[in-house]
Amino acid sequence: MADEIPFTLDGRAVTARPGETIWQVAMRHGTEIPHLCLSGEPDFHPDGNCRLCVVDVVGRRNLAASCITKPQPGMQVMTNSGKAANARRTVMELLLAEADVAPESECARWAKVMGVTATRYPRTQHSLPVDRSHPGIDVDLSACIHCLRCVQACREFVLHDVIGMSGRDGHSKIIFDFDAPMGQSTCASCGACAQTCPTGALTFRRPA
Repeated sequence: MADEIPFTLDGRAVTARPGETIWQVAMRHGTEIPHLCLSGEPDFHPDGNCRLCVVDVVGRRNLAASCITKPQPGMQVMTNSGKAANARRTVMELLLAEADVAPESECARWAKVMGVTATRYPRTQHSLPVDRSHPGIDVDLSACIHCLRCVQACREFVLHDVIGMSGRDGHSKIIFDFDAPMGQSTCASCGACAQTCPTGALTFRRPA
């Protein structure tokens, strides 16, 4: 097709469809790039904030977040160069220093795939009490990495607009309404947030 964009992905000649990102083209060709702020579910849009999907683009000094970078004609992309792989491992270590991710979570799975079993960095936040005020969902902000997938699911998919962000820098956090406990908020109990959370910060409560 005339609108397709030819470029090179890990030494292979490929084409990107109109509007596709490097991450989408890589997935279509069987190359899975680590990602957390972008859900693999349809209609989720990337925010590029976790930086776990960075790739090496020949001629560029800085690595590019593949989830928000669109190919250009003739671009040469390496998804697993030493530079990209080392940067992704560092990002994962920083995430593990920031959050107590659940062992069975998507984040923990990616850490295992990447060979990251520990972090060299000091813990950046203290454990927080789990909010069990909701009848079916537990909220453990100690595991939150601010990927914003729950915010997107709540605001844009189910249109409830209950979940948002509050604070700045190290004081930022996910909140429900105006920082109410989840069980006392206007949450409609649809479960979209817990379904998309990659770290175990929002989980369905198991029956006793």
